[in-house]
Amino acid sequence: MEVILLQDVEKVGLRGEVVDVARGYARNFLLPRRLAETATPAKVAELQKRTDQRARQEASTFEQARDLGDKLEATELRFDVKAGPTGSLFGSVTATDLADEIWQVAKIRVDRRKIDLAEPIKKVGRYAVPVELFTDVTVEVRTLVVPEGGELPPPEPEPEPEAAPEGQSPEGSVPEEAPIEAAAEPEATEE
Repeated sequence: MEVILLQDVEKVGLRGEVVDVARGYARNFLLPRRLAETATPAKVAELQKRTDQRARQEASTFEQARDLGDKLEATELRFDVKAGPTGSLFGSVTATDLADEIWQVAKIRVDRRKIDLAEPIKKVGRYAVPVELFTDVTVEVRTLVVPEGGELPPPEPEPEPEAAPEGQSPEGSVPEEAPIEAAAEPEATEE
């Protein structure tokens, strides 16, 4: 039985896809939970029309994608979120949040699946999030996650590791002493 998924369903498909599933799975699980609807020719045509509209909104050529990429690279996203004293967020910033914020700030539609965020952001800080706009056009969007009513400290350059002086380990501790062979041998006494 063919159904149109209304939400992402694990191991079945993503929202908006037409998939073929077992009749019982559709009737007993997907349809009652409003995760899918039956795929009639009219609904499939409507879905195709929506997909075409969405495709027109996306960058249609490589050059347009480059222009959008330049605009996105100049954009800085800012999220004011509730955070604890250690900098951990109460909640997280997800790819969907990033896509919505890109639309609010730059008026560029980005599919959340094209935002390369391995896992949601759960700490306060500065992030560079890669976004794929078009085939072979990927840009990094600067993202600030700031605690509500607070500011981030200015970015600190990472200190370069200093070369360890001769005879010291890199941690700055005293090196282990080599065993002294002379102490192990009995001293000869002159008679």
